[in-house]
Order: sequence, then structure tokens, then C-alpha cells
Amino acid sequence: MTISDEKKRERAIYRVTLTGSVVNLLLLVFKFAAGILGHSAAMMADAVHSLSDFATDLIVMAFVRISSKPEDECHAYGHGKYETLATAIIGTVLFGVAVGIFWNGLHAIYDVICGQELPQPEMLALVAALLSVALKEWVYRYTIRVGKQVRSAAVVANAWHHRSDALSSIGTTVGIGGAVLLGSYWTLLDPLAAVVVSLFIARVSVKLLVPCVDELLEKSLSPEVEETIRGIILKEPGVSQPHHLRTRRIGNAVAIEVHIRMEGSLPLTQAHEAASSIERQLKQQFGPNTFVSIHVEPLKTATSGNPNQ
Repeated sequence: MTISDEKKRERAIYRVTLTGSVVNLLLLVFKFAAGILGHSAAMMADAVHSLSDFATDLIVMAFVRISSKPEDECHAYGHGKYETLATAIIGTVLFGVAVGIFWNGLHAIYDVICGQELPQPEMLALVAALLSVALKEWVYRYTIRVGKQVRSAAVVANAWHHRSDALSSIGTTVGIGGAVLLGSYWTLLDPLAAVVVSLFIARVSVKLLVPCVDELLEKSLSPEVEETIRGIILKEPGVSQPHHLRTRRIGNAVAIEVHIRMEGSLPLTQAHEAASSIERQLKQQFGPNTFVSIHVEPLKTATSGNPNQ
């Protein structure tokens, strides 16, 4: 990826993240006001979720700038894992939001069971919930499209954060709508909706965190991907017995290390050209930022030892 392409990628990420942050800021102010004035626990929970969205937008903008820096003396593989760290922070914040909403909802339900009456939500809270569903679904679609285009895990994670907010607002709408339209006997629907929403948010957070943990623990790429790598290597004429294959992700890039065998009498320049050809093909398959390290060894015969050593 050229410097120009990297700058375009960074600008696209900033543009989509800034758009989301403006929407989140407007929504969280309106939701907090609607939650307080409309007497809705579910809307207050939704407002807290929007606040976490706004915070993670700031995290994405900060970490993507760092992750786009080129390799230096202290970071020979670049800064891609800063983007992974940003994704992990987003997932962790989401999980914390889910736990908080779940606990507050259960507490309100317990109060109702003990005979305490909850204030009935008002129409303002329902309007805020409907507006949130529409805006956050639009922001999700915009963000997920850009995230896939620029191949940014952090932007995709942030898109799912927007979608989780839209889903939570749907649950909030149902709960508030039931409590508003069905009367005071149904105010329990408001905290019940908050509890259901928290479970959706927790599920999304786990889906974001698992790949981050795998990457930070240097988990190899899937067996299917590694088989694709072997297939590319073996297509090169004169190359055989790929072994000691090691793979991992570094942010939005892939790192591949492998040993190959070629006829020992070949000139060094020919062996180098074959390795360079394999490197080009791997970068075509996995992206121009792919880190490729190929170690060339002389071909072993059946009588000279284990070919996988």
C-alpha cells in the first residue's frame, strides 16, 4: 500500500468515524433528556450506550492514526496491532455497558416484585427511541461499508457498536411503547426491555473480543487459509516441500513465514527469483501490506533425512 493509499484510508476512517461521533453526541444528549423528563429507565440505559458509542469513536480516531504509521526501529512489523487494541477496548466497553444495563434492569424488576411502583414512561421517551433506531441503523450501514472497503477491524467493530445501539433502541422502543400505550400496569416492560437489550450487547461484545484475543495471543490463521498459502507456494515451478509454515495477523495485515525446498545446484539468483515470485503472489492474495519471509533450502532426497526438517 502506497503512502497515498494509506492517507486515503486514514481520511475515509476519520470521515466515517467523525460522522458517527456527531450522531452519537446529538443522540446521547437527547436520550438523557428524554430519559430524565420521560421517566424511562430503558431510555437512560440507551443513553449510556450512546455515551459509550461516542467514547469509542474517539478511541478509533486516536488509535487508527497510530496504527497507520509505517515500520520503524521499534516496530519492525508496523503498528497494526494498535488497531486490534482499539477493537479490544471497544469490545470491553461494550461488555461493561451490557453488565451495567443488565444489573440496573434487574434491580428495577426486583423493586416491582417487592411492590414498588415505577413511574410510567412518557411519549418523549418513545419518540427518542424511534429516532435512535433510524439514525443508528443508518450510521451502522455507512460505517460497515467503509470498514470493509478499507479493511479496518476497528471500524467494523465500531459499526457493530452502532448496530448494537440500534438493536438496543428497538428493545427500548418495545418496552417504552408497551408501558406508554398499555398503561401503568405495564411499566415493568421498561426495565425488562433494558435487560433483554443488555444480552444483545453482551453477545456483540464477545464476538468482537474473541478475534482480538486470538490475534494478541498470536493465533495462527485458519487451516483453510494455510492450505491456500501452500497451494500458492507449490504452483511455483521448481519449488516443493513447504514446511515450518507460521502465520498470524497483525492488525489488518497478515504475516507469513515459511521454508521451501529447491534443487541445490540452482544459481542463487534463480532461487531468489522464485522466492520473490511467491512473495508477490501471496501479497496479491492477502493484500500489499502482507509480511512475507521465505527461507530457501536445498532439496532433500529420500535417503538424506526427513524432508520436513
